Amino acid sequence: MKRWNSEQAQAWGRKQPWFFGANFMPSTAINQLEMWQAETFDPVTIERELGYAQGIGMNIMRVYLHDLLWEHDRDGFVERIDRYLAIADSKCIKTMFVIFDDCWNPDFALGQQPAPKPYTHNSGWVQSPGYRIVEDPSQWSRLERYVKELLGRFKADPRIAVWDLYNEPTNSVGDPFTGTRRPTNSIPFLNAVFEWARSVDSLSQPLTAGVWLDMDEGGWLDRRDVNQCFLDLSDIVTFHAYMAPEKGLLDRIEKCKAAGRPLICTEWLARGHGSTVADCLPVFRKHCAGAINWGLVSGKTQTIYPWGWSEEKGEPSAYHHDLFNPDGSLLHPNELNDLRSESL
Repeated sequence: MKRWNSEQAQAWGRKQPWFFGANFMPSTAINQLEMWQAETFDPVTIERELGYAQGIGMNIMRVYLHDLLWEHDRDGFVERIDRYLAIADSKCIKTMFVIFDDCWNPDFALGQQPAPKPYTHNSGWVQSPGYRIVEDPSQWSRLERYVKELLGRFKADPRIAVWDLYNEPTNSVGDPFTGTRRPTNSIPFLNAVFEWARSVDSLSQPLTAGVWLDMDEGGWLDRRDVNQCFLDLSDIVTFHAYMAPEKGLLDRIEKCKAAGRPLICTEWLARGHGSTVADCLPVFRKHCAGAINWGLVSGKTQTIYPWGWSEEKGEPSAYHHDLFNPDGSLLHPNELNDLRSESL
C-alpha cells in the first residue's frame, strides 16, 4: 500500500463529517495500561463518559493503545478494543487510535499503576514502547508483528476513522516532572512503523503522525526536518496547536493546509495559553480543520492542571485541559453554548 495521493485523501475527506471530539481516557484510568488491562478496564465509566461527549455533538475520540498489552494478552486486548468500539459506535462516535507515543514516563510495567501525584499534570502517563526500544532496532521485531496484526485485524472496521501511528516522535524526556529532555532519534523507528502499516493489505483507514513542533522557532524545537517527515509519510495532515489563533494557531493551520490534504488538529485546548473553546473552536470549523481537544473528563490523569503545576500553587484560575467533571457537569459552564453551536 502506497501513501495516498492528494486526490485520494481529499476523496476520503469529502465522505467524513467535520470531526469534533477529544482525546479520551476514562476518568478512572491514569494511563493507557490502566485503561486497557483486564483488571481495570471500565466499560461502565467509558459508556457514561462517551455519553457526555455525544451530548455536545462530539463524533470522534482519539484513544491511546500500548504495545505491552498486545504482548501480554493479545486476545483479551482485542476483545476489549472491540468492546470499546461497540460502546463508541453506539454513541455515533468514531475512533482514532494512537499506536506509539514518545511522551512522559519512560519506565513502566503491567499490573497496578501508580496513584496520581497531587496537582501534577499526567503524572502516570507512559511512553510506548519507550525510548530504549525506539533507539534499538534489534528489539523492533515484536513491534512489527504488533502493528501488522493489529491493523490487519481492524483494517476494514468502519468504526475506526484514522490510525495515528506515532504521537510526538522525539519528544522523549529524561524526567517528565522537571521537563528535562534527552535527544531521542525516533525518526528511523517512525519510518519503520509507517512501512509496517503500509504493508497491511486492503487497509481502509488513512495513516498519519501529527505535526507538533513549532515550525519556525530555534533551539530544540527547530526541527523542521521532523515536521516534513510527518507530512511526507501521512495520508492526511494532523497537527497539535496549544495556542491562541493570533499566537500561532492560524499560521499553523495555513502551513498545514498547504499540503492539500484533509486536516485535523489532534491536540488543542490549553486555556491559560489562549487555546480556548470560545476563541479556537470557531477557527477550526471555519477552516474545515477537525478539532480534537486534549481531555474529556477530569480524572486520574489530572490534566486539568497546567504543565509544570505543583500543589503549592493550588487550583488554577482556569483549568488547563478537559471539559467535564465526572458527574457530567462542565468544568467551565460558560463553554456550553460554544461547544454545542460548533457541533451543529
